Amino acid sequence: VQLVESGGGLVQPGGSLRLSCAASGFAFSSSAMNWARQAPGKGLEWVSTIYSDSSTRYADSVKGRFTISRDNAKNTVYLQMNSLKPEDTAVYYCAMGIMRGQGTQVTVSS
Repeated sequence: VQLVESGGGLVQPGGSLRLSCAASGFAFSSSAMNWARQAPGKGLEWVSTIYSDSSTRYADSVKGRFTISRDNAKNTVYLQMNSLKPEDTAVYYCAMGIMRGQGTQVTVSS
């Protein structure tokens, strides 16, 4: 199993970023995929899940601002993040089951 995140960076409050996670080594199209994040000094926080039928769930803290999606032809899951806030600053991880990638840093600051 390999999960490789990309798309992080520095953005001003109110800005947007789109994270990508390229997956390999398992049956992607039939797997639920997750995004989680870890802010400095805090524990891992679940952010969003997309199931094999493309139904989605979101943490209350991101609902209405973040959108998870998947492209089964590309074995890729995305996280579109809008209206970003400083409290969204964290390392964002793509996860499948107990496996997760190396993470991508998102920093929201003016």
